[in-house]
Amino acid sequence: MSKEKAAPLPRKTYEKELLRLQTELVKVQEWVRAEGARLVVVFEGRDAAGKGGTIKRVAEHLNPRVARIAALPKPTERQSTQWYFQRYVEHLPAAGEIVLFDRSWYNRAGVEHVMGYCTKQEYQRFLHQCPIFERLLVEDGILLRKYWFSVSDTEQQERFRRRLEDPLRRWKLSPMDLESITRWEAYSRAKDEMLVHTDIPEAPWYVVGSDDKRRARLNTIAHLLSTLPYRDVPPPVLELPKRPPSTGYQRPPRDLQMYVPDHTANL
Repeated sequence: MSKEKAAPLPRKTYEKELLRLQTELVKVQEWVRAEGARLVVVFEGRDAAGKGGTIKRVAEHLNPRVARIAALPKPTERQSTQWYFQRYVEHLPAAGEIVLFDRSWYNRAGVEHVMGYCTKQEYQRFLHQCPIFERLLVEDGILLRKYWFSVSDTEQQERFRRRLEDPLRRWKLSPMDLESITRWEAYSRAKDEMLVHTDIPEAPWYVVGSDDKRRARLNTIAHLLSTLPYRDVPPPVLELPKRPPSTGYQRPPRDLQMYVPDHTANL
């Protein structure tokens, strides 16, 4: 059964703290670049648990050349014949990069297992190999953080309803998402089994209570910052140069170019 919700976090309080935390994330970005660090953050959870919204706030003010989001589609026919982790390895960061996985190799422990998209042997092999795989990443120097977004059944149902009625977010719903409602307990058992096998000291799972999206975003970012040994890297000293005097250049007549119509003139 779902628990009673805490009082909503006031928007002004949320926005002020979010901006402060995002400023710290920019510092993390500059530290990652300066140190040549490699950071991987895995975001997992049920459909509509709030992963995407949190990832959006994490990446909002970061340089896309440093921090990128990896949201892989279903594997191709060729990828399906490869070692399971192979297509994820291709997206791991090089020195000075951050990768945010919007779902990850844990698809096999969740949707693939529950929906029967992998065999029992493939599932068991994943549970055996995943801790080994992650230990290898950490041993090689990758900073790996894993977050599980925990949403209640009633809150998930309400978010699905709002998406269904919102033309801007209707695309987020798929038949598979809706089927997850009828398989709630199967997903719960799969999640519990996943944590038993993959919650390892080298790469522990951190569970985020996500019924309140604002609190979940702030809590996740604050925790992520607390786990990183980043420091403030002074930016290079820059001075805005004086604009040189004109040498006689003149812009071409406006009617020689095709301008975008002024849509705002009719508002």
